[in-house]
Amino acid sequence: MSGWKKGLLFAGDIVILYAALAGALLVRYGTSGFSFAFAGHKGPFLLIFTVFLLVFYLFDLYHLRTFLSSLILFRAVAVAAITAGIVSMGAFYLFPDYFELTPKTNLAMFVGFTVVLSYAWRTLLRVRFKASAIPVVFVGTSPRITELIEEVRRTPHLGYRVAQHYETLKGANGSMLESLANAGNVALLVIDPALAHDARAARQIYRIIPHEVNVIPFAAFYEAVFEKVPLEDLSEEWFIENITARRPVYDRVKRVIDVTLATILFAVTLPLSFLIGIFIVATSRGGALYRAERTGKGGRSFILNKFRTMRNGNGGPLWTEKNDARITPIGTFLRATHLDEFPQLWNIIRGDISFTGPRPENVGLTREYERFSHYEMRHVVKPGLTGWAQINYQPSASLEEAYEKLKYDLYYVKNRSLFLDLLIILKTIRYFFMNHS
Repeated sequence: MSGWKKGLLFAGDIVILYAALAGALLVRYGTSGFSFAFAGHKGPFLLIFTVFLLVFYLFDLYHLRTFLSSLILFRAVAVAAITAGIVSMGAFYLFPDYFELTPKTNLAMFVGFTVVLSYAWRTLLRVRFKASAIPVVFVGTSPRITELIEEVRRTPHLGYRVAQHYETLKGANGSMLESLANAGNVALLVIDPALAHDARAARQIYRIIPHEVNVIPFAAFYEAVFEKVPLEDLSEEWFIENITARRPVYDRVKRVIDVTLATILFAVTLPLSFLIGIFIVATSRGGALYRAERTGKGGRSFILNKFRTMRNGNGGPLWTEKNDARITPIGTFLRATHLDEFPQLWNIIRGDISFTGPRPENVGLTREYERFSHYEMRHVVKPGLTGWAQINYQPSASLEEAYEKLKYDLYYVKNRSLFLDLLIILKTIRYFFMNHS
């Protein structure tokens, strides 16, 4: 979903939260007591509003997948609002003085109003986005264009509709494109990058720009829709134009955040880590830590620390398989809860990895993956404890799945920012508590 649509959703949610609070207080206290009650609640409820907006993001209410059907949308809104209500209830007990004017009954009524209003708001936008969909003409022969066209047709609430698809501009001369533009049948032209370097095609494209037609390279449109890159169609030129290897300010700020946060978490989790180590040593032969050679920034190797979850001395594939017999009983628990990741905090402090970035791969797997085109671009940034690929795709257990994850990793490398890092961490927290890998 485009940025302005997410912004519209977010702004609407802020209005809805105030409206839900007003509705709950009107029902509870009536018109005579409303003004006093609202004045007493609006301050304390700012914290509750923050919780709701955060949970809405974690439950994908700002992602297009929740708009696929009315049932999916309502279920997502209801679950998110109820979850946020439960979390907010905890705030009532943690900060009783702050919430002394806000009975828990009011919170329950507020949750109910939020579900109804938020669902109605998103249903309205879903219909509006579909009705005002921008007509798009696609030009190119890539299989990814076919994939993109199918996605646009499957999700009309994205705000686009397929007006036409030409394999080449030879079948669509400049006059035809101009006629389509004048008739309102094209507002966006998505083109194969090679066309921009074709003199004849460039002239045709140039002629329709004054007709209020936006022209966008296929890779950019694909990236906006899928939030990954069309790796098969990218050339070295694309990487030269889009990948920045050094971002000094971002890198320095991120390093300060990494060291500060990792040091705090390392100190806080040290007693639990000590207990985990004792359980591992007591229940299976071998040490508590698993130290593996991984590939880091610039392709340089380093030693990554994790709690050992497998039996020592067992061979097998480099990938972990489903119901892998090598995993110990306590290892199964550690993997499910992600507690096996705690020792990596030391790697973050050392500077081997960051909190966010492509996951550091086993050196042996790296050699396998180097057959992928542009795989080395993954190493432009430090690997991370969690990453864009981890929150958007399943753990890879084959070359095909690893290739798919690479598309997400390169999206991160291109678009990395402190804001994107924050979003990744927030989503990872959700997966941590919901037992996702």
